Amino acid sequence: MYLHEHDAKQLLACYGVPVPAGCIAGIDAAIPDELPQPGPWVVKGQIAAGGRGKAGLVKKAATRAEVESQVRSMLGKTAKGRRVERVRIERCVDFVDELYIGLLLDAEAGGVRVIVSARGGMDIEAVPAADIRSEVVRLDTIAIADCVARLAMTFEPQAAQALREAGAQLAHAFVAAELRLIEINPLFVRADGSWVAGDAKVVADENALARQPALQAMVQANAAQYAEAAVKLKHGFDYVVVDPAGEVGLLTTGAGLSMMLVDELRSSGLKPYNFLDVRTSGFRGDPARLISVMQWINAGSQVRVVLVNIFAGITDLGEFSRLLVEAIRRVPEFDKPVVARLVGNNLAAARETFAAAGIALYTDLDEAVAEVRRLLEAA
Repeated sequence: MYLHEHDAKQLLACYGVPVPAGCIAGIDAAIPDELPQPGPWVVKGQIAAGGRGKAGLVKKAATRAEVESQVRSMLGKTAKGRRVERVRIERCVDFVDELYIGLLLDAEAGGVRVIVSARGGMDIEAVPAADIRSEVVRLDTIAIADCVARLAMTFEPQAAQALREAGAQLAHAFVAAELRLIEINPLFVRADGSWVAGDAKVVADENALARQPALQAMVQANAAQYAEAAVKLKHGFDYVVVDPAGEVGLLTTGAGLSMMLVDELRSSGLKPYNFLDVRTSGFRGDPARLISVMQWINAGSQVRVVLVNIFAGITDLGEFSRLLVEAIRRVPEFDKPVVARLVGNNLAAARETFAAAGIALYTDLDEAVAEVRRLLEAA
């Protein structure tokens, strides 16, 4: 879960990381009467993407009138495929140096990749490799902090000191909040040697939400910005729109199997609308999960057909089929054809239920996909 900068800074501030004073404005939230004082300010469009400065979403403002003008120009704008619905307004920082520090969970290397540079800012990608220090260490607060200090030893004393202090604070936040990424670019260093996180990119682990009350509260308060995480937190399973123009809604279980199906459909020229791991073990005789799924899929403006793909182990396909038919009945606005590919426990009962409901049932995935294609061409 990629946090907006405003939320990332609020989270890091909880762990003692210095951040510029700031406030939020949005399409449904007016600019606060009292701005962080003193000015001037920086106005920053909030989207889950990097490179916002080059996209025109980071602007300075010397007066409140300029702040209001910049906010109006950014709200509703689309950049990097994302719509700006919130804007952060924060105090400008007087600084003498811009540094870079990043902590990344590196699954392949089996640890945390620590990256530091004495040169940060908007053009970090252009910094020569010789000016960047990197090392992988174990997931441990002290190990990460020690690594940052070690990598910064050859930098100028003031930069090295700022990175040592930032490394200790960020390592604590990274481990305690179970994060996947923290990137501070730039890390501003003031004339007196103090430092502040000028920008913050944070990626949280959605699987850790149940253990992270601060992140839970953030998701619940901003469900529109973190729709996928909000769904997982509220409903207990994963649902992601992968292509708003997709024509094939997917009702699937098993993350790996679902991702494979998305890839297979795309490779065959079809356009899947969503990824879904509905987790059939959570049904417990209740169609509520399937009702939600059918409503979400039905919201896809280009969806023409729904493909069900369930490879059942302990799941009773007889129960699943009954729950699905009930869910469709309770979503009267849903009027798309359904094609099902089922394999596993109690298939005969599912076949009987689906036949009565007029749902085509296949055990071979290629045959099911061929039927989906036929229905799309007919439509």
